[in-house]
Amino acid sequence: MSSNKEVLLSVRDLEIAFGSGKKEFVAVQDVNFDIYKGETFSLVGESGSGKTTIGRAILGINPTKKGTINFHGEKINAPMSDAKKKDVTRKIQMIFQDPSASLNERATIEYIISEGLYNFKLFDSEEDRVNKVKAIIEEVGLLPEHLYRYPHEFSGGQRQRIGIARALIMKPELVVADEPISALDVSIRAQVLNLLKKFQRESSLSYLFIAHDLSVVRFISDRIAVIHNGRILELATTEELFSNPLHPYTKSLLSAVPIPDPILARKKKLLVYDESVHHYENDKPRFIEIKSGHFVNANHEEEERYRELLAQTASV
Repeated sequence: MSSNKEVLLSVRDLEIAFGSGKKEFVAVQDVNFDIYKGETFSLVGESGSGKTTIGRAILGINPTKKGTINFHGEKINAPMSDAKKKDVTRKIQMIFQDPSASLNERATIEYIISEGLYNFKLFDSEEDRVNKVKAIIEEVGLLPEHLYRYPHEFSGGQRQRIGIARALIMKPELVVADEPISALDVSIRAQVLNLLKKFQRESSLSYLFIAHDLSVVRFISDRIAVIHNGRILELATTEELFSNPLHPYTKSLLSAVPIPDPILARKKKLLVYDESVHHYENDKPRFIEIKSGHFVNANHEEEERYRELLAQTASV
């Protein structure tokens, strides 16, 4: 997965399992991807596909069974010194899916946003802390007077802005955004996505954006990885994935993206993914680069077919 861009986070041959012995459940396997500095990398798949499990492993919440997670070239899914662990925790922050459940209802907004500053001693004086909190609350589109209220006094969209402020006041380098807009009204979603893009432009933030909706990630992503049953089946730039989807599962997800034109929508055919189309008994699939920057999970027979397909598309 070579590129002249700076790799911020690198995941190689990742496997995550829960339980042990006969009760072991392998949730994620053979996962490989890089996240470059300043980009939005999206993991897209249905519920239960393993995307949140990967996000939580990067944050050190889920233990990993095999493989490596490297941040700035250093392995972080291994025992680290307290100082190193603290440094990684500050630099990798998370925005949660449910803004209602992720905020402490008994704490004021001011305390919620300040908690990371207190824990990591990221302010010089009380005045400095207050100024930082006021600055970030205004940047996410709320008012300084909102700081002394409680989470239940805010709408879902406002609570998500508070969650974003809490993560970004830490000046992270990578933000794991776990379905950050799925719990929000459609009218609020674009505002939150625009807010995330604004912070990215201003501070070269990198995002791992976890979602189940390809129409959402199309707007915000530089590259997209499609995940199903714990395996990444296809990975490409956003434009490439939408123009030349190869894997049948990717095609099924794309067919489910709503079309605003009712006439075109009626003509659209919904594709259902059927795993029996693959014949992997004697010819096992590998995660291969089928075209520069475009990876797909395929066996030799499928690889030939995909290459022919891409050649035909290129000649049109």
